[in-house]
Amino acid sequence: MEFFYPNWNNDMWRIWGYLATGNKDHFVIAGEKRFDKEKIENFCRRYGIALYDTAQEVVRLKENASDQFLQIINPTNIADLLQRMPLCNTIVVTGQKAAETLQAATGCSPLTVGECVTVGYADRTLAVWRMPSSSRAYPRSIEWKAAYYKKIWEILL
Repeated sequence: MEFFYPNWNNDMWRIWGYLATGNKDHFVIAGEKRFDKEKIENFCRRYGIALYDTAQEVVRLKENASDQFLQIINPTNIADLLQRMPLCNTIVVTGQKAAETLQAATGCSPLTVGECVTVGYADRTLAVWRMPSSSRAYPRSIEWKAAYYKKIWEILL
């Protein structure tokens, strides 16, 4: 994949478009069923947003990406990533599997949707947020999901 959350059926860029501009189609290429990679990259640079997976290697146990059918073979070395980003002091995860993986890596408290915990990890204090999944398999409206992400928007951006 060329960038994170490129799947047309995922709401991540609709959520951020809605928060940033009030228009959930802000990152959609007009007349097409795809997102504008360049516009997304510029947005992320402007606000200092970096995206990465909590796992380097994952096996799908069934023919879908539901958390319950994913087996993490090789988790991401979060400490190594943070070493490359000395100004990073906040991590946000979406979905239960990512939350569990990050919790195991950092030793943070269990993560509840919409809430933040603080953890000392990799020679810094991190705010760790758990957001609802942006997957359409998580049957909530963009506006409902955006209400959670708005907490991050207001505090960090």
